[in-house]
Amino acid sequence: MIVVAGEALIDLVPQGPGALADLKPALGGGPYNTAVALGRLGSPTAFCSRTSDDAFGEALLDGLRRAGVDVSGVQRGPEPTTLAVATIDAAGSAAYSFYVDGTADRLFTAPDTLPAGTRAVSFGTCSLVLEPGASAYEELMRGAAGQGLFTALDPNIRAGLIPDADAYRARFKSWLPSVTLLKLSAEDAAWLGGSPREWLAAGPAAVVVTRGGDGLTVFTRDGGELSVPGEKVDVVDTIGAGDTVNAALLHGLAVRDALSPEALATLGTEGWTRLLRFAARAAAITCSRAGAEPPYAAELGEPTAL
Repeated sequence: MIVVAGEALIDLVPQGPGALADLKPALGGGPYNTAVALGRLGSPTAFCSRTSDDAFGEALLDGLRRAGVDVSGVQRGPEPTTLAVATIDAAGSAAYSFYVDGTADRLFTAPDTLPAGTRAVSFGTCSLVLEPGASAYEELMRGAAGQGLFTALDPNIRAGLIPDADAYRARFKSWLPSVTLLKLSAEDAAWLGGSPREWLAAGPAAVVVTRGGDGLTVFTRDGGELSVPGEKVDVVDTIGAGDTVNAALLHGLAVRDALSPEALATLGTEGWTRLLRFAARAAAITCSRAGAEPPYAAELGEPTAL
């Protein structure tokens, strides 16, 4: 079982030119998209979050159920659902404005236990910024690492939500001893400062940096560095692409029974190449269609091909 912990929200996505052109609600949030992608790939997955009792909250849970994700541990509340208004540029890249005051996912509290059979827990995005929930997710991260579970982190920086950049950067560094796999975009890496080698020295067994259409690069503790190119595709938009990479990496590692620091160290050039290419292929499919619509397993071939 892979547990994904973090926010679920509604993206309001323009359907044509202009910032307010036919805004269409879409299910979203980085952790939410990761959970859906994992479910579609066939990995046993549970979602750990807090959602509203409103219609948007019900729709979010229905989307997880359709993907086969266990939602029995999702907390509920009467507060409204977080909204994110997307702006899509000519290259298909999305930027967001958030409406987060008093929303349900900010009031998440850390559960006493994780689902039976949990092998990995994934964290990231707004849930690690917005208090008081951010501290609860941080508590869960440190607790999972303390239990010896595989932990994955994608900071997925939303600078507009971070009131004190230096304080967040310091907090990010404090998480690294509790992180097994760090995945982030090249833009996130530049905003955070530092380097993959510095982050590896602080804790993670591997760091994966995504470079948009140019592909992915992994850095490992033994000094290794390996890159694969991106898959060529006609981009509709990039919403959910990074979240799909998260899911593909975790799914691929689970298929290989490699959800541990020791197993990551033995993947080698061939193993990492197959895994990164799988993730690049999955992300390309997501980019080829509107919104966060990650692929199903049948669209990517047999897991054994990893």
